[in-house]
Amino acid sequence: MEKRELTCIVCPVGCRVAVEIDGEEMRVSGNQCKRGEAYCRQEVSCPVRTVTSLVAVVGGEHPLCPVKTAQAVPKDRIPEVLAILRSLRAQAPIAMGDVLLRDIAGTGIDLVATANRAADAGSAVSEQAPV
Repeated sequence: MEKRELTCIVCPVGCRVAVEIDGEEMRVSGNQCKRGEAYCRQEVSCPVRTVTSLVAVVGGEHPLCPVKTAQAVPKDRIPEVLAILRSLRAQAPIAMGDVLLRDIAGTGIDLVATANRAADAGSAVSEQAPV
């Protein structure tokens, strides 16, 4: 039987939770709510994390744009996701919520912008009709 102790991060209480794994059976104790039990079961069986980072912006007023994964990514895939983010270049303008990359690292999860990034005024293309 394997026993693991975790600190639940679902709410500010921070329960110390014990998880006992005996073959296919998993027992969780010490949690004060059902959300904590679900979190600990997930954390022991297949941990996931939302990835937040910055990506380079081409042609923008700011050189970087904050981004996050639209859903939590399996923890063992995070290094692959970060390697992709290091090489990614997003073209300004960017609006908060824009999907910058679909299906990052084959996870089925999109990468979205979490801030607006305007195009550099010097590189903006005029769309006015010629006079």
